[in-house]
Amino acid sequence: MVGREDEQAELEAFVKSATGQALVLRGETGVGKSSLLSRAAALAEQEGHVVIRAAGVEAESELPYAGLHQFLHPLLPDVARLDDGTRAVFDAVFGGVRGDPPSVMTLGIAVLSLLSLSAEQRPLLLVLDDGQWLDDSSADVCGFVGRRLAGGPVKLLVAVRTDLTSRFDTAALPELPITALTDEDAARLLDHRCPELSRQARRIVLEQAQGNPLALVELAAHFAGRSRDLPAEDLIGQHGVPLPRRLQRLFGTRIAALDERVRTELLMGALDGAGTPSGTDAVPGTRYRMRDADAAVAAGLLDIEVVTGDFVFRHPLVRSAVVRMATPNQRRAAHLALAQVHRENLERRATHLAAATVDPDEEVADILEAAAESATRRGGALAAVTWLTRAAELSENHTDRSRRLTDAAFVAGHAARLGQAHRLVQANLAPGSTESPASVLAAAYRALYQDGDVRSTHRQVSAAIETLRDGGTATASADGKTQPEEVLTRLVILLLAISQFSGDRAAWESTHELLASMGDLVTEHSRLYSGTWSDVTRHGAGWAGPVRQAAANLPDLEPWDVTRLGAAAYHLDILSHYRPYLQRVVDRELETGAVATGMVMLHQIMLDQMAVGEWAQAEDTGQRGLDLATEHGHHLFAAQSRAYLAQLAALRGQVGRARDLQAEVDAWARPRGLGFLTQVADSAGATAALSSGDYEAAYLYAIGITQPGTFRPYAYQASRTLLDLVEAAQHTGRVEQARAHALAARDAGLPSVSPRLGLITYGALAMTAENEREAAEMFTRAEAHPDAARFPFELARIRLAHGVRVRHVQGPAAARQYLVPAAEAFERLGAAGWTERARAELRATGTPPRVSTLNLASLTWQERRIADLAASGLTNKEIGERMHLSPRTVSSHLYRIFPKLGITARAALRDALSRTDAAAKV
Repeated sequence: MVGREDEQAELEAFVKSATGQALVLRGETGVGKSSLLSRAAALAEQEGHVVIRAAGVEAESELPYAGLHQFLHPLLPDVARLDDGTRAVFDAVFGGVRGDPPSVMTLGIAVLSLLSLSAEQRPLLLVLDDGQWLDDSSADVCGFVGRRLAGGPVKLLVAVRTDLTSRFDTAALPELPITALTDEDAARLLDHRCPELSRQARRIVLEQAQGNPLALVELAAHFAGRSRDLPAEDLIGQHGVPLPRRLQRLFGTRIAALDERVRTELLMGALDGAGTPSGTDAVPGTRYRMRDADAAVAAGLLDIEVVTGDFVFRHPLVRSAVVRMATPNQRRAAHLALAQVHRENLERRATHLAAATVDPDEEVADILEAAAESATRRGGALAAVTWLTRAAELSENHTDRSRRLTDAAFVAGHAARLGQAHRLVQANLAPGSTESPASVLAAAYRALYQDGDVRSTHRQVSAAIETLRDGGTATASADGKTQPEEVLTRLVILLLAISQFSGDRAAWESTHELLASMGDLVTEHSRLYSGTWSDVTRHGAGWAGPVRQAAANLPDLEPWDVTRLGAAAYHLDILSHYRPYLQRVVDRELETGAVATGMVMLHQIMLDQMAVGEWAQAEDTGQRGLDLATEHGHHLFAAQSRAYLAQLAALRGQVGRARDLQAEVDAWARPRGLGFLTQVADSAGATAALSSGDYEAAYLYAIGITQPGTFRPYAYQASRTLLDLVEAAQHTGRVEQARAHALAARDAGLPSVSPRLGLITYGALAMTAENEREAAEMFTRAEAHPDAARFPFELARIRLAHGVRVRHVQGPAAARQYLVPAAEAFERLGAAGWTERARAELRATGTPPRVSTLNLASLTWQERRIADLAASGLTNKEIGERMHLSPRTVSSHLYRIFPKLGITARAALRDALSRTDAAAKV
């Protein structure tokens, strides 16, 4: 190896380092990355490492986990030594066992466990060439693993090209740039490899190669033995042509000189990713094995792998040149032969058949459709869209073509590709037509989630449903062709979602009337969604059982069906049954699957975290959802995230933040008629006002949702804000209204609808009871409710209110048994305003509340440092400069710190830290 002293020294230090790490070599094609990888691998073997090599291959870049399988195949026997949960992760990815496709984090942790186990006896070096061609799923896992290798016996070395984008561009791994050779080193290399070149040829080679080692070697071979009187011309193209293309032309002259049989072998290998150097065909039988290609070796196009004896391409540019030189018919014939080779591998077979087939072929379309279903189950929604679209192109009749394009558009919509979904359904329209049920579906999705349009979308979707209903099972597209029944079901569910976001009585009544006219065309799940999403007070009873049963079958459902049932579970307050599954699959959907569905999963996870008192985690989940919705242009989801964050801020006593978010949501949602969101904003306003003791404002917000003594139809916050309205009415002297509202909850049968509604109904009845016996009885029913502990904030509110009542009637001693657990619960939750109120009530009993060190102890080192700096008077910007954080990050930390210290303002920081420090010393 000529030159590269600095690079070799760095690689030697990398290999000999005692701790695990990752390094990415980045350089142009042919600059010598592969040679450096080989040098590092050889050194590692001398140092006693086990070396495993893999390579990204363009032909496999669409196959999920193909690259990861290369890396891990030699280690898979060790999987049997792992625990059951980790083995299940590998089974789901590689073993063909149907199960929850893992997220990048879950699979990355499993890979780290496997690598650590395999490296117990000898250190391990993973070497990846051509990382730019690694499939996205594998690249994401490699990036995750590479960032977490420090301190272990495993190292990862990756080479990528600078002229192509890859997932490693954003993997945040250390990099070593590999640049062209210096003029002196280029001349030395050329003289060493081809000393017989004429002076004129030598000058042309050096000028053309521009210090690129591959170009130097190949151009020298091209000119070797030619006449000394060479014309001073560019024999492989002008300088304006990129070097990779010029080298492909050079290889092309050698390929053209081979006979047809050898060229066919090379083409088969190139199209199937075969012939990767250095033993990287790690999985036997997964790629085509080239035969009888010695002539290509003699031509400098192939080498022979020492270990396996297989033919391998000298360089990826040879493979590219082979494919580029083949005619379309030759490529199709090769793909067809490869599909037969891989007849037992669904996704590889589908890939080759898609490229081999020109005319409509229903059998091939069925295979592509099956591959799309397989990809969807593994979290590969984007790959599914590609296969479904190709399946539609190959369909033999309009009905199947329309169905497959519609399915592709549907999956694209849930993958946050609303524009692509719209284009797909437009491709399905007959000439001269403007609309079909599928196009209405895609356009309505886009209008709803991007613009929050519930008015026109409700009319359009209703009209499309009526058209399909009147056509029987679903006919009458613009061109007279039939539409599948599945489109009708999707339209119905979309109409229910539109109605839910509208929160409008007229819209819901219109929806229910339309569904009632459809008879058996409405599925049981659609009826479940209709009952639970609309108005649980009037329609929710009886659905909890079916929703709980559905939770047992979540792994068998498509991701969008999971979130629909999750919405029903939220309205029935049994979302905790769903959350473990949601948390297992949400990362997978956000990374490679149904991104929009993943954002809904984040909303549902956040809502359950809020309900059970995991407020710090809920803050992180909500912010993540907001960032993703903003990134993908889902303005409706962004507003929904802000609304939930406003509710959370109100619960935590962050009144200023709650009101800012509330105002932002209201300003966007109210003009659009999004009652679902304006109700959440009003609810956040009521809670924030209660937290700060502004009961009149709380009352005004609460009656904006529903009037006392009734539950406004289809206002989903009407029942959820029961305690807010009752407490606000009582504290403002509206005792009769408070009592009427509590009785209305009882008479509406809220305890039979959901566990939370049962808890707060009994609590409201206890608060408004006209005598002490009833108050004690209703409080006992609330506290003894089987699910009371699942809703710690509501239970603490009920205990606080009952303790206040008992103090006035029975005296301080009797009240303490209710006030103490209420104060402790508020403190654990971080409900600052409520904590202060409970402490005040405890002081009124004559018992000073214990100064708690719980929250101070829960501050991380970073949070404590930020708190100290803020208490000293520094601004967020000044704190950020000292701690190398952004002002926004400092602000987020302070939002978490305030409730932990039981305060609501920055000015209270110094006293809170002093009190808790003093208490810690006692």
